[in-house]
Amino acid sequence: MKYCKHVIIIISLFITTLAKADEGMWLPQLLAQLNEKQMKSMGMKISAKDIYSINSGSLKDAIVSFGGFCTGEVISSKGLVLTNHHCGFDNIQNHSTLERNYIRDGFWAKNYAEEIP
Repeated sequence: MKYCKHVIIIISLFITTLAKADEGMWLPQLLAQLNEKQMKSMGMKISAKDIYSINSGSLKDAIVSFGGFCTGEVISSKGLVLTNHHCGFDNIQNHSTLERNYIRDGFWAKNYAEEIP
């Protein structure tokens, strides 16, 4: 039993040395200096300045806050916002009924007229 614990510890240490986290929160004002080259190599088509520019319009201007705990992105001129499921959970639940369970089944408006206010 003692031998098994040591093997598990050694394997765990070996695996953690091979693992590499390559995500997380990058500082927008440092994207050009620290991350743009890597992001371009991964397929990014826009510049770091398109994402964040302190003095010009950029993607940063499309970010909205939901109650101070979540963010979303405005993606259309009509105000369509994308966010994570948990950020809109209360609103999704409030629009749901027993017959239309949007929490379980989701919702997709095929056109502007089908959208739920």
